[in-house]
Amino acid sequence: MKASTSTVSTENEAAEELRRLGEILSRKILPWAPLDGLQPTPIEGLELIRSDTPTTCVSSVYEPSLCLIAQGGKTVWLGDKEIVYGPLSCLVSSVHLPVLGQVTQASPDKPYLGVKLSVDPQEVTDLIIELGDDLSEPEEECPDISCGLCRTQAEKGMVEAVTRLVSLLDSPADARILAPLARREIIYRALIGETGPRMRRFASADSQAHRISKVIAVLKDRFTEPLRIRELAEQANMSESSLFHSFKQVTRMSPLQFQKKLRLHEARRLMLSEGLEAATASFRVGYESPSHFSREYSRLFGAPPRADVIKLRGETPQAVRL
Repeated sequence: MKASTSTVSTENEAAEELRRLGEILSRKILPWAPLDGLQPTPIEGLELIRSDTPTTCVSSVYEPSLCLIAQGGKTVWLGDKEIVYGPLSCLVSSVHLPVLGQVTQASPDKPYLGVKLSVDPQEVTDLIIELGDDLSEPEEECPDISCGLCRTQAEKGMVEAVTRLVSLLDSPADARILAPLARREIIYRALIGETGPRMRRFASADSQAHRISKVIAVLKDRFTEPLRIRELAEQANMSESSLFHSFKQVTRMSPLQFQKKLRLHEARRLMLSEGLEAATASFRVGYESPSHFSREYSRLFGAPPRADVIKLRGETPQAVRL
């Protein structure tokens, strides 16, 4: 009985320590995130997220990155997969992924706050090689290990490392030297934690997940071109059926659905940032029919192109990237 009581006490103390660290991180974020949305910082690859109210469901494309929530809550949908995360949840995206996201817990006195760190896959690979045998093997029995997006609860070391990186925003001279060290520690913490097996799977050159990451890179660079599954399969050294199956495991959607979402997001960007008309943007991203483009755009974003762009231009620009 005493042992059980001691264990509960230790767990409560650990939870309280994490809660305290979350509050410290939130205080560090607030001065550098005065507006709603995703906001850049002077530190390369580091962005801060804020929302003072719950949001509607927003479509966006996640890049390879790590996101730590300091306070508030959010739900993300990747295809048919729903991921719910709250304070001190850590979300790792191993590849570019079109998702839907909605802030569910936020208020003016306690806004949704998060830290996003872009991750270069080569950084992950280099650190894996350096760590060598110190890393355990991926758990093959985990049925979801090949999914490109995963969530875990952050451990103390990860929260402290992220807090150190955000704190460097107050010390530009120190940041020039110390920010690369802090980001390296964050990636290290992710690799040795629960997200590690998935990250290592995508970095392993002989894995299906790594082959699919290469296919995703090709689609991202050439999404305006007609989709040719046979060519993609040959480049990935996979059969067409294996490519389709593995692609769905990683992205929760088919290659055609993935390409379509990349096209629509790019068209939206072109209309917003370059002022293109819907028809011009549709041709630019690979559509042959403006009416077909308009129908698919409305299904994804909830409004026709022109109405959607007018609405977005009346909002804070960063809100588009939540």
